[in-house]
Amino acid sequence: MRGDIPLRRSLRSRLLLLSALVSLCSIVATAWLVVSLTAVAIGGQRGQVLADDARIYDALVGFAATHPDWGDVGPVIRELSRRTGRHITLTDENRHLLADSEKGGRRPARSLPSTASATVDAFAVDTALAPRYDGAPADRIDPRAVGPFRLTAREKAAQQATASRVANCMRGAGVLQDVSVVQLPNGREQVMIDGRALDTGDRCRVDELLRRTDTERKALAQLGRLVNGCLTARHAPPVQLADDLTWIPSTARGTPDSRAVTTCLSTARREQLDPYVAPAALLFTSGPDQKIATFFDLSDTNRTRIAGVTVAVLLTTMTVTFVAGTRMVRPLRALTGAARRMAEGDESAHVEVTGDDEFGKLAEAFNLMASRRRQLEELRRALVSDVAHELRTPLSNVRGWLEAVEDGVVPADKNLISSLLEEALLLQHIIDDLRDLAAADAGALRLHPEGVDAAALLAQVARAHQGSAGSAGVRLRVRSGDEGPHLYADPVRLRQAIGNLVSNAIRHTPAGGTVTLCTRTEGDEVVFSVEDTGSGISGEDLPRVFDRFWRAEKSRSRQGGGSGLGLSIVRKLAEAHGGTVHVSSVPREGSVFSLRLPGQHSGPVP
Repeated sequence: MRGDIPLRRSLRSRLLLLSALVSLCSIVATAWLVVSLTAVAIGGQRGQVLADDARIYDALVGFAATHPDWGDVGPVIRELSRRTGRHITLTDENRHLLADSEKGGRRPARSLPSTASATVDAFAVDTALAPRYDGAPADRIDPRAVGPFRLTAREKAAQQATASRVANCMRGAGVLQDVSVVQLPNGREQVMIDGRALDTGDRCRVDELLRRTDTERKALAQLGRLVNGCLTARHAPPVQLADDLTWIPSTARGTPDSRAVTTCLSTARREQLDPYVAPAALLFTSGPDQKIATFFDLSDTNRTRIAGVTVAVLLTTMTVTFVAGTRMVRPLRALTGAARRMAEGDESAHVEVTGDDEFGKLAEAFNLMASRRRQLEELRRALVSDVAHELRTPLSNVRGWLEAVEDGVVPADKNLISSLLEEALLLQHIIDDLRDLAAADAGALRLHPEGVDAAALLAQVARAHQGSAGSAGVRLRVRSGDEGPHLYADPVRLRQAIGNLVSNAIRHTPAGGTVTLCTRTEGDEVVFSVEDTGSGISGEDLPRVFDRFWRAEKSRSRQGGGSGLGLSIVRKLAEAHGGTVHVSSVPREGSVFSLRLPGQHSGPVP
């Protein structure tokens, strides 16, 4: 079986080729990735430079916010240069040198770049370089610029003691959150619970920690006077500042414009802090050129390394693919063998399902196909046997009577001819039923639909079977309203279907019983029902009622009449009209056959 499929067309060869192609693409992608590391390294170094510049800027802004001039900035600049490896120069706005990271350096202004790296101004913080501080105002003043709000050493000590007591109290009270103490730029202590400031409450005497000190009250009062002086110059009513620099009107004369208050507050803060903050300065940073090192380059050593890795990856991938392909081919071979055995006539051929993957699903589908094929073969054999049985009985009768006439035992009189004609009509009936079923199976059953009055059609069927019902002693009645439902169907085929149901009901209803025909509308469907008071059908036989040549009599006797095809034809005719047929039955009480077809509710068809 291995030689049946050429190697170049086998699944294993295709998998090997595909894996080699995928591996080659992976190697090319890896090489591209390695080359791109150079760009990544450059980007990383650029990001490091930006981070260092931001660190330098933030440190110098903090120095300016806490010192009135730049006199002592030299050691700070040299320490920053040592940590970042950057050359730092600081000048005033007229480019006069203030400090340089090179000890004793006197870098001339003409050697500086035309554009400064940044302007260091505690009153105009560059938000792109400086980190954000919680509570930083919108006026871009650095929060570390506190000026007269800075606590004295005694006030700081008192704050530290109070904050420590509050934090210990919180921890001892069973507070589950994280409790910590942080110091604000002006020296005030603040208790934090899970990163949030504790600013309200009387628990653990928090109010003592929140109470403003004398220094803060004096500075706030000074700021308030500056703000109100600005507002007076603008002919605006005065305001009263809160501890967090929010404001409320201080008089009932009117409420000032919030924009004016914001402007005056910003101006007043700068005026108040100006003696405590260093003037604006220009910052220049630079660094020596550095060579970006990458792991891979185009040297002979690295080319050999790349070639070796390529070969190793290819061999590994092909080995794994070969093993996986062998395991994948094994169930395919089993399926091929089972299919060949089935083609040679082995109806029991099947494949063992060994997994739940695609091949396992394929094996299940194959086994299902084999099972259905066996069922269809059994049905075909049963159909041939049933057809032979149905045709043999009338043919045997005809042959027997003709042989009797030939031997002179029975005269060829009118009664004999009538009997032979009856057998011939039976044969014709069986052949017509078989032809109808064959046409329905082939999809060649032609319908000629038109508007049909369901009640009138039901009455026609009842009149056609009144004679056979009277001969059998069965009462045949029709139950319908004054105006029955209408539908679009083939009236000839519909009478044939309902007639088969009526014939079947009469045949299985004893003398004195009743067969009732009725029609009704249920939703968008027209329902024809044939109800009898006959022997009924057992529950185990109900699923086979519409099978071909099936009879409730296990002896296959023809005493009950019929070819065994009538109900099968009813089902095919119902399906051809887009409907269904159902049966319900109670043994020894009777059966109800219901034919459901799409209806037409717009009134009688013209």
